Amino acid sequence: MAVRNRLTGERTHVPSAVGRRSRVASGPHDRHHEIIDAALELFATIGYSGTTMAQIGDRLGMRGPSLYKHIASKQELLVEIVTGMMDELLRRQRAALAEGGDVRQRLSSIVAVHVQYHAEHRYEAFVGHREIDSLEEPHRSHILDLRREYESRFRELVQEGRGLDLFRTSSDRWSSYAILDMGIGVSAWYNPSGSVTPDELAATYAELALRMLGAERGD
Repeated sequence: MAVRNRLTGERTHVPSAVGRRSRVASGPHDRHHEIIDAALELFATIGYSGTTMAQIGDRLGMRGPSLYKHIASKQELLVEIVTGMMDELLRRQRAALAEGGDVRQRLSSIVAVHVQYHAEHRYEAFVGHREIDSLEEPHRSHILDLRREYESRFRELVQEGRGLDLFRTSSDRWSSYAILDMGIGVSAWYNPSGSVTPDELAATYAELALRMLGAERGD
C-alpha cells in the first residue's frame, strides 16, 4: 500500500503488514519450518548459547534422532535464520529503490521497508542482529558483507541528498547508522497488539528520517 508522507507530500510505498503464520506439519518441509520457528523463539528469549537442541526438540515433542533427520545442528538453524533476515531486508530494499523517485522519495521508501520489516518480524530481527557473533566462519563474514551492502544504500542516498543540498548533515556515515538504528530498535519494543500498525509506524519513521536530515519540503 502507499502512505502519504506528511513532510514531502509524496506517497511512500509500504507493503501490507504480514504476521508470522503458525505452521501445521504435513511433510518434511513443514516440519523443517516448525523446527526453525521453535529455534527462533528460543534464540530470541533465552539466547543462542542458552538454547540446546534438546530444548528445541522438547518444544516440538521430538526426540533427538527425529530432530536430526531435519536439521544437522543448532548452528545450521542460526545460519538459516540470520541469512533469511538479511536476504529479505535486501529484497525489500531493492524493490523499494526500483520504484524510483527523487532522493527524498527513495530514502523515505527504504526507511519505510526497513522499519516495517523490524515491526513485522521482531524475533527474526532481534536474533539476526544480536547473534551475529555466534555465527561460525564463513557464515559470519558472509552476513557482515550483506550488512555492509544493505547499509551502503542508505549512505549513498544521504550522500546524494547532501550533494543536491537537500539533506543537511555533517556525516553520511553516522547519519545512515542513526537511521538504521532507529529501525532496528523497533524489534525490541514494538507490540503488534498495540494501536499502531507496522505500515503506519513505517510512514512515521520515514518522515522522522527526513526531518533528521533537515530535508526541505518537496515541491
